[in-house]
Amino acid sequence: MKLFFRQAGQGEPLLILHGLFGSADNWYSLSKVFADRYAVYTIDQRNHGQSSHSDDFNYRLLTEDLEELMDDQGMASAHIIGHSMGGKTAMNFAVKNPTRVKKLIVVDIVPKYYEVRHDSIIDGLHAVPLSRLTSRTEADRLLMEHIAEADVRQFLLKNLTRDSHGRFAWKINLPALDNHLEEIGAGMVYEGTFEGAVNFINGKRSSYFNPGDEAIIRTYFPNAIITELDTGHWVQAEKPMEFAQAALDFLAR
Repeated sequence: MKLFFRQAGQGEPLLILHGLFGSADNWYSLSKVFADRYAVYTIDQRNHGQSSHSDDFNYRLLTEDLEELMDDQGMASAHIIGHSMGGKTAMNFAVKNPTRVKKLIVVDIVPKYYEVRHDSIIDGLHAVPLSRLTSRTEADRLLMEHIAEADVRQFLLKNLTRDSHGRFAWKINLPALDNHLEEIGAGMVYEGTFEGAVNFINGKRSSYFNPGDEAIIRTYFPNAIITELDTGHWVQAEKPMEFAQAALDFLAR
């Protein structure tokens, strides 16, 4: 699948992959920081942002989509940053294509199975009657019945757009994501190791990294280092400058 992306800067290519319900737009500000040193590609994964929709959704397809993008852009290799679901894509890509990854940064996710935690979000998004919706304020009020956290609602509402007829619509392919939630929680789909440099940047207050996970990481990434920032799951959004500095220091080594 041909993916939508934005490109900025010059130098070695740096690919950035968002998480579930996200898009390239989430990385706009940070991409400008990285673009001072790298040719940055912020990418919409399938069923997200401005990329195409598909009934199929799993990490094999997300990996193949990334391969196709790099082939189309003539990239033999690149640095990759991936947050959450995007981190899973990046890890699978690195294990499958170890010679195509220079350095890898995985943000607040581990190469293991996660129990699906997004039922309330899916229910909330389904509860928004797009055909009768009159405003974003109304959408936020409806989401509030399912999602208490205002910052999460605002993040999700970035997916709300208007179609060519002026009607509200979701940028994400909500039915496909709903149908494949278990796929999103899946562990690694490719076997093997990536011997290159990897930095797992985790949130100290996140529940995605737990005791024993370091051993799981080293099964696939034996030379990985682990960095912790004082954040929850949205590391790059909560501490953007600290995250950028940690990422740039690692990439420059």
